Amino acid sequence: MSELVPLVYYGGLTVLFFFWIYGIVSFALDLKHKLVPGIRQYRRGRTQRDQRHQDDHERKENEEQLY
Repeated sequence: MSELVPLVYYGGLTVLFFFWIYGIVSFALDLKHKLVPGIRQYRRGRTQRDQRHQDDHERKENEEQLY
């Protein structure tokens, strides 16, 4: 009986450690493949929108100066 307790204890720790590491790796891969590209796409879209807004504003100013 006394040999079974450490075996079950360390076996349980090994299983829990495996799932803990699996969770960390899964989270890191989610960041790499989903969150980081999403943030890049969002920032790229905002930059394009701001540039478009600035171009429209300059075009309107030029049109106002012509009249």
